[in-house]
Amino acid sequence: MFLFAAVIILLGIYFSVTFTKNQSLKKKYIIWGLVTMFIFTPFVGWFISMSVAIAVGDGFAGVGMMMLLLPTFFIIGLILTLIGVFKKSVVMEQID
Repeated sequence: MFLFAAVIILLGIYFSVTFTKNQSLKKKYIIWGLVTMFIFTPFVGWFISMSVAIAVGDGFAGVGMMMLLLPTFFIIGLILTLIGVFKKSVVMEQID
């Protein structure tokens, strides 16, 4: 199960980097915010929480970590998305 979560996280990073290459900063914020909310949040939160639960030997520690990590990562992704939505586009003219 840990391998599955790690593969999903790495694929999310790969596709995010691929989709944001040569994009404006506004689009990068939006894409990275959405990826953070919907790909990183559940899988990274689960990965860290289960690692803590196994290390401590108590399932309640994993649940507690998940209760802390999921809203935190989701809010970080939401902030990134909102920065991208409300950021003003700056058009720069290239001088030849």
